[in-house]
Amino acid sequence: MTPRVTLPPVSTTGTELWSLGAGELATAIREKRASSREVVRAHLDRIEAVGPRLNAIVRVLGDEALAAADDADRRLHSGEAVGPLHGVPITVKDNVDLTGSPTTQGVAAFAEAVPPIDAPHVAHLRAAGAIPIGRTNLPDFALRWHTDNALYGATRNPWDASRTPGGSSGGEGAALATGMTPLGVGNDLGGSLRWPAQCSGICSLKPTAGRIPQASAIEPADSPISIQLMSVQGPMARHVADLRLALGIMSQPSARDPWYVPAPLTGAPAPSRVAVVVDPGGQRSSSQVATGVRRAADALSAAGYSVEEVDPPDVAGAAEAWLNMLGWDIRIMWQLMAPFVSADANTFMDTFLELFPPIDPAAHLQTFIARRAIARAWAEFQQTYPLVVAPIATEPPFAVGADLTAEGVTAIRATMAMVVTVNLLGLPAAAVPVGVEDGLPQVVQVIGPSYREDLCLAAAEAIEATRGIPTPIDPR
Repeated sequence: MTPRVTLPPVSTTGTELWSLGAGELATAIREKRASSREVVRAHLDRIEAVGPRLNAIVRVLGDEALAAADDADRRLHSGEAVGPLHGVPITVKDNVDLTGSPTTQGVAAFAEAVPPIDAPHVAHLRAAGAIPIGRTNLPDFALRWHTDNALYGATRNPWDASRTPGGSSGGEGAALATGMTPLGVGNDLGGSLRWPAQCSGICSLKPTAGRIPQASAIEPADSPISIQLMSVQGPMARHVADLRLALGIMSQPSARDPWYVPAPLTGAPAPSRVAVVVDPGGQRSSSQVATGVRRAADALSAAGYSVEEVDPPDVAGAAEAWLNMLGWDIRIMWQLMAPFVSADANTFMDTFLELFPPIDPAAHLQTFIARRAIARAWAEFQQTYPLVVAPIATEPPFAVGADLTAEGVTAIRATMAMVVTVNLLGLPAAAVPVGVEDGLPQVVQVIGPSYREDLCLAAAEAIEATRGIPTPIDPR
């Protein structure tokens, strides 16, 4: 059953349809101030106008989307009941199953791997009326903090082409930032929803592990244990309200995911106390990033939150445990994957694995023990400080190619300590823009307790209300 969602009012007068958010578009369509065909056509035209400069959307589903839009308009005008995203276009990352379109993983060997069924959360979005209009780019097998692959090539950052758009949901981030889509579907194992948000100046939601059901019909359908524990599916958008809307839809049940948790979307009132972290894990944040964190803290303070600069438990230890837990499985997997990926993907992974040598079985077991201990410490910390506002990466988007050198990989990995801590612990985190400095967006993450996405989103909305929304932009 599609959840009831209250959508914001909108005026389309003098406004390009492609610049509106998903909820705004849904309202306009439902109130017959714009047709679904007009909305879909506007986004397809925007893709045609700016898409070639970015290579963010690698497969355009134009004919299928227009046919679906015509059907959506027919159903609306005939008085049929419609869902909360009726007639609204969306894009889907190319490692998420979408019927009628291959789940390529950015790898040529999967170029014709068309799934017989949608991923559960994509099916929920379609049932709510959403219309897929395109597939977005990612690195080979989604295992890189930069978006490039041999099948489709590199995605460009719309703010500065010399910088990375992030990964692995880099295509979604760039497409949203430039108005080619109002809502995107991505996933996150080591920052893949939040890091592209920082790089492109959009918002995203990494939900609690188990919140959104996930499954694939493409073999191998199931991942190693570290990925099962730490990878999640989530929405990406330009408006925090659209993250909330999408979460309510995407988080509906599916028997295809045995670890799905039917937790309520809202919880009991919590203390409005926020821990602000400027230099997580002892890593010095750049002034561009640190200024952004303090802007978010000021916005929350002005909104009535009690804000204090204090570090949560053992971020450095959590980042090390994430690396060791995931690294154990990746070393085994990469022997099978390496022949199918691009030269740059092999360079990145070989460099990464050389820099961080293998651990023995006893140390591998210890990572699971450490994970539980750190999670318990965080749960106790969040009794006092339910929310943590922190950088995503502690440096701005790195230069394209920086992740292909030993020095670059070492530096990038160090910037991601707070990002991967959230993955290790399975916590929710909303990414939200706070400004632009030095020509690049500033985006922070708001981390909450397990299954308290509502707290993250409320704080993100308070920040957005003060700091504004920097996108969509024209590619630079």
